[in-house]
Order: sequence, then C-alpha cells, then structure tokens
Amino acid sequence: MVERANGYLQTSFMPGREFTSPADFNTQLDGWLPHANERLLRRTGARPVDRLPADRAAMTGLPPVPPRVEWTDRVRLSRDYYVRVAGNDYSVDPTVIGRFVDVRCGLTLVTVACAGVPVAAHARCWDQRQTISDPAHVATAHTPGPCTGPGGRQDRPRSVNRSVCGR
Repeated sequence: MVERANGYLQTSFMPGREFTSPADFNTQLDGWLPHANERLLRRTGARPVDRLPADRAAMTGLPPVPPRVEWTDRVRLSRDYYVRVAGNDYSVDPTVIGRFVDVRCGLTLVTVACAGVPVAAHARCWDQRQTISDPAHVATAHTPGPCTGPGGRQDRPRSVNRSVCGR
C-alpha cells in the first residue's frame, strides 16, 4: 500500500529504473514497497504498513468473473500483412489481406483472428518500434498464389481474381 500512489511512484520509485516487462516492473516494485511503507507520513501521522489492516477490512470482495484486461480492435489487413499494436508491428497470415481481422492484445500475447479463425499469435513485445514476424507469414507472402503471377502481378482480370480468391 502506498499513499498517493501515482505521484509517489513517479517521483520516488521510477526515476533511474528500467523495466523489461510488467513482470520485471512488479519484481522491482515488490522489493521497493517494504521500504516505502515503513516511512512515517506527516499527513496521517502513521506508517502505511500500520494502516493496512484497517484498509483491507474496508475492502469489498472481487467480482466472481475477473474483468478483461486486454485491448481489442477490428481493422482491415493491409497489403503489408502487419497490424500495429502499442507501437509495434505484428505479422498476420497474408492470405487474409483485405479482410477485416480482430486483434486482441493482452499482457503476454497478441492474437489476430479472421472470421473467428486464428491467423496470428505472437508473444507481446513491450519495446517500441519493433517488427515481429512469423517466418510462415513471410514465406506465404513471398510465394505466388493462385491470383498472382511472377513478381506478384495479377494474371487475370480483376473480376476473375475476386471469384477465385474469394475477395
């Protein structure tokens, strides 16, 4: 328990620290909290650790169903077969280019589905400006399909391509 948590964390805990993941953040925070909770607060005249039992007694129980802690979005997959999530680009199976895909981003995993069928799953990257590629997606993108000729050129009229490719 930390009094005025956001401001105190920003000024006393976070400066000079680097975090590689949420787990790393929590590990460092667990090591720092005992020190932070031992100090005497001028405003309350008590240490946070001494007030913890009363605070816990006043708390209500958690809901029976845990809340979702993920980000979701629906986007049309562009020609480059990547979706951008939290500043990073994740590859998606290029066979669904031009279709709407549902993107879900949790604490550890980024998944993409098209019409309910999974078309990508990647470990979440907490860095910024990274490109995460599945080798199978890259291989599929560089393999000529039934709708393209050498070099990705369309060999048939557009109306024929739609009927053959289902787009």
